[in-house]
Amino acid sequence: MKNLARIALVSAALGTAANAAPFLAIGDGAELFVTGTLGVRADDNIYNTDNAISDTIFDINPGVEITFGKDAALKGSLTLVDSFANYSDNSNLNTNLFSGDLNAAYDDAKLKLKFNLGYHEQNQNAPDIRGLTRRDQFVTGANAEVEISQITSVSAGVSFDHTNYKRTSYADTDTLTVPLNFYYKWTPKIDLSVGYRFRDYETTIGRDSTDHYFSVGARGEFTPLLTGQISVGYNERDLAGGGSETLPGLEASLTYALTPKTSITVGASNDYGTAPQGAQQKNFSLNGGITTDISSEWKLNAGLSYRAIDYYTRTDDYVEGNVGATYVINTYVKITGAYVYRSNSSDLKGSEFTNNVFSISASLRY
Repeated sequence: MKNLARIALVSAALGTAANAAPFLAIGDGAELFVTGTLGVRADDNIYNTDNAISDTIFDINPGVEITFGKDAALKGSLTLVDSFANYSDNSNLNTNLFSGDLNAAYDDAKLKLKFNLGYHEQNQNAPDIRGLTRRDQFVTGANAEVEISQITSVSAGVSFDHTNYKRTSYADTDTLTVPLNFYYKWTPKIDLSVGYRFRDYETTIGRDSTDHYFSVGARGEFTPLLTGQISVGYNERDLAGGGSETLPGLEASLTYALTPKTSITVGASNDYGTAPQGAQQKNFSLNGGITTDISSEWKLNAGLSYRAIDYYTRTDDYVEGNVGATYVINTYVKITGAYVYRSNSSDLKGSEFTNNVFSISASLRY
């Protein structure tokens, strides 16, 4: 899987760029860019454990990006990045990780199509993944929305996620998701929806599961300043070997334009999950963020998120906050400084931690 994903993505890049001069336009509507990031992070808890170990990490991330479909109905991009992380005190953690993403979209007003293909080598922590766990993730998906009449449309999609963990205590997983939605144009700017989402989850540790999410919702421009989408309903989880339960469902993503240069985003979710170690979960999350352009050179951002992870035997409360500033030197180069705070509260001994990360980086896109 790993080698096939790499070969497919690299072949796609070479095939697209075969007749092009580097860093120039590729025929009509396609362009090739060289990208890169050079940065340093000061991390006071690199493993996200209750016994904190700190380190300073230097990041070098060279890459290329190909965009196509300029001024056309079919648009897309291919991004390839090779990421090097070098630890000052713990050199055994040094990594060289590859990632590639192909995204394409077609829109002729009556028909909308989206496609994605990605392969990511990862070594970072997560709320339920500790200790810089190596894993490879392959994702692909497609979605189509077609207009049935002037006031109705229907959308359908399919996505697949395969994650391969490099530690025996974590489960390799396959997730297949199929969403279906029917939209009714209530006003010229708001659509009402009725939806169903099927999700099949297979794991090498724990129990496989099948989820069903039935929902009603709305999307569009709710006010001149508020846009986004929201759905509510109920989730049903059926476990392999017997057993099922239901849970209120929620999916929301909204953006409020506070000023022409400042926007606020909020989101929420309530859904089932399965931990990489095989434990069943109920996940409730809230998030919010603000971005502002204080000038053509300076951009500021801040965000805060909360996730309650119910493991049935205990509930962990995970909080993450961030603030950042970006200085745009010119069209090609920008400097970004950021601070991230993470905290996990738990009744399970050894699962609590706090984490502070300060970082500064320079990014190139030429």
